[in-house]
Amino acid sequence: MAAARSASTAEGSKKPAAPAPAPLTELAGWGANVRSSCEYREPETQAQVAAWLDKRGTIARGLGRSYGDAALNAGKRVLGTTRMSLFLGFDEATATLRCEAGASLAEIIRVFGPRGFFPMITPGTKLVTVGGCIANDVHGKAHHAQGSFAGCVDEMTILLASGEVVRASRTERPDLFWGTFGGMGLLGIVLTATLRLRRIDTTYFRQKKIVARDLDAMMAALDETNETYPYSVATLDIGATGTRLGGGVLVVGDHATREELPPEIAGAPLLLSPSSPKLSVPFEFPELALNGLTIQIVNEAILAIQQNPAPYSHYEGFFYPLDMLGHWYRGYGRSGFTQYQFVIPFAEGRRRMRTLLEVIMSSGQLPFLNILKRMGKESGGTLSFPREGYTFAIDFPIREGTVALVRRLDEMILDAGGRTYLGKDSYVTAETFRAMYPALDGWLATKAKYDPNNVLTSDLGRRVGLVPA
Repeated sequence: MAAARSASTAEGSKKPAAPAPAPLTELAGWGANVRSSCEYREPETQAQVAAWLDKRGTIARGLGRSYGDAALNAGKRVLGTTRMSLFLGFDEATATLRCEAGASLAEIIRVFGPRGFFPMITPGTKLVTVGGCIANDVHGKAHHAQGSFAGCVDEMTILLASGEVVRASRTERPDLFWGTFGGMGLLGIVLTATLRLRRIDTTYFRQKKIVARDLDAMMAALDETNETYPYSVATLDIGATGTRLGGGVLVVGDHATREELPPEIAGAPLLLSPSSPKLSVPFEFPELALNGLTIQIVNEAILAIQQNPAPYSHYEGFFYPLDMLGHWYRGYGRSGFTQYQFVIPFAEGRRRMRTLLEVIMSSGQLPFLNILKRMGKESGGTLSFPREGYTFAIDFPIREGTVALVRRLDEMILDAGGRTYLGKDSYVTAETFRAMYPALDGWLATKAKYDPNNVLTSDLGRRVGLVPA
């Protein structure tokens, strides 16, 4: 359990002095489409976090994988948490880990993977902090079977705007506990979390493909494999239109046991991937490099790979294919991109999805990487995104007309009884957000209780009405 600081140092024995104002630093979300000049600080102890909490406005930031403006705070303070990444205790009998919120899923895998443990819930990147996973209540390709991150967290310690550190769990301050999942860091700063890991026999997954000619076939395949495989994700062919609209490849899988591994990989059943990607995009591409032709070529290459999957996949390729390419967002150019993700109810889901795809594919907005999945029951997080239904995520390079398209899609999602994901959103309006999230008033009451002066703020919070503009 590697760590540069001791647990006692992490807690902090003396209260540090508040820092003098620092020059503003330009920060961006992972989509690099929204940028803000912020006063960025990197505390190393809980005491520093408390001392550096700026009453004029503060937000915590992990590894910066939220796509939009969730961890931006124009002209105000941003506290980076990655130097607070200690593992504070592990109970092997219950697979329960207590760690600082700045610990990443990548580090959890590095330390506990060889011991036969893995994150219980993981999104499509391991380069996220535990605090970020909580703030976004992240989900993965197994939400229909395993739920979201809230399901594996038992307890948190949270720094409130008052400077008080409190515990929150399902039984102690449950309003704060559930409000923090999907609360985008605006109720308090998570300092530590107690979470359960998954026992694994290997770091490999048994997988198979299902090729679907059109949307009806794809949705049917998703529904038919829902109870058979805990992991499933479909990639649609964005070049397919007309009767072939929505066709693509569905890949389903499950954890592989040692006994079933083929000889060529059986010798290292708990193999880990390299800690850093072999390749990286060195600079922001010219926007002309990303056009209809290049997007078509890349998407066809992705589909070709998925149409010929190996029977067994290492966790890196199964969960985190994009982690293999460092700074991949630079490929979208200086204007960046927005990853638009929504969920719509199962009722009329196929008809609604077809209409949405028709609008997207005919928009001329160069839709790129995409995934289609099923979602299961809600976690209980007051503002958590996941709910029962079909979810679709797609990248749009920022071009003229992109925001107008996204706003049009927002209206269609709202009309379908669905909602968009704040962890990836950059453009939803406060009015639309309120209509999509009927529990907002309850969350705002919790905000008023624990942060009445709106010390915890962000660009996203101001945009969607979670804090005053």
